[in-house]
Amino acid sequence: MAKVAFLGLGVMGYPMAGYLAKAGHQVTVYNRTASKAEAWVKEHGGAMAATPREAAKGAAFVMCCVGNDDDLRGVCLGEDGAFAGMTKGSIFVDHTTVSAEVTRELYAVAEAANIEFVDAPVSGGQAGAENGQLVVMCGGDQGAYSEAEPVIDAYAKLCKRLGESGAGQLCKMVNQICIAGLVQGLSEGLHFAEKAGLDGREVVDVIGGGAAGSWQMVNRYKTMLDDQFEHGFAVDWMRKDLGICLKTANETGASLPVTALVDQFYKDVQKMGGGRWDTSSLIKRLRAFD
Repeated sequence: MAKVAFLGLGVMGYPMAGYLAKAGHQVTVYNRTASKAEAWVKEHGGAMAATPREAAKGAAFVMCCVGNDDDLRGVCLGEDGAFAGMTKGSIFVDHTTVSAEVTRELYAVAEAANIEFVDAPVSGGQAGAENGQLVVMCGGDQGAYSEAEPVIDAYAKLCKRLGESGAGQLCKMVNQICIAGLVQGLSEGLHFAEKAGLDGREVVDVIGGGAAGSWQMVNRYKTMLDDQFEHGFAVDWMRKDLGICLKTANETGASLPVTALVDQFYKDVQKMGGGRWDTSSLIKRLRAFD
């Protein structure tokens, strides 16, 4: 068992840190809004810290799950940042979905300070975090990854290193690109079924076990048919992620026409007031044209 710090107690980080405590690790948490850290300690034990630096002091592993590139820099760098409190050989594991650019930037800063940095974005959404069933895609040095993997396993059903620093974030981009097209296709299919007078549930019973089947279909079709969109990854977060994908595609020369189109569809959903709806709310955009 290890001394672990966890920075960021949002809908993902809160349960992830809880699984670390359940696994027997000595956990100190930090959250920008201190009341969440207080609630976490009351529920799980452990300790809370006033700054990332204080949380990281003496920790063998510092896990992080915040919002975006700037948030990540904010908890890592500066006088009160985690890097300032970490000791030589300790490992920073970033579960935030951010750009590969900021990942490599912070990897270099960490390397100069004789600490390790592993990028480890996750897939599985809030339900995956709450059930300890996340998929974790990692980049960074093999040695640091090998040390961190047993700790990450507390909330992961699958954890894999894809390559050097930034590889985990690039893999997460692939994940989001694939999801965008899948959810739009499922939305169009279910909307078509409704307009054609078919029972959507019966349709999915037939096609769900065939070539059209997907995780999105199995886990989201019922709530989509029932016009319920409070069950997963928010549209605002998805647009942040797709923005990273599109920027990186522009830099690498990759062509992402479907992703760019679906990103604009999500922008339409935001204009409908659906920024906090889950990503399957693309079907609500189609219904708005009825």
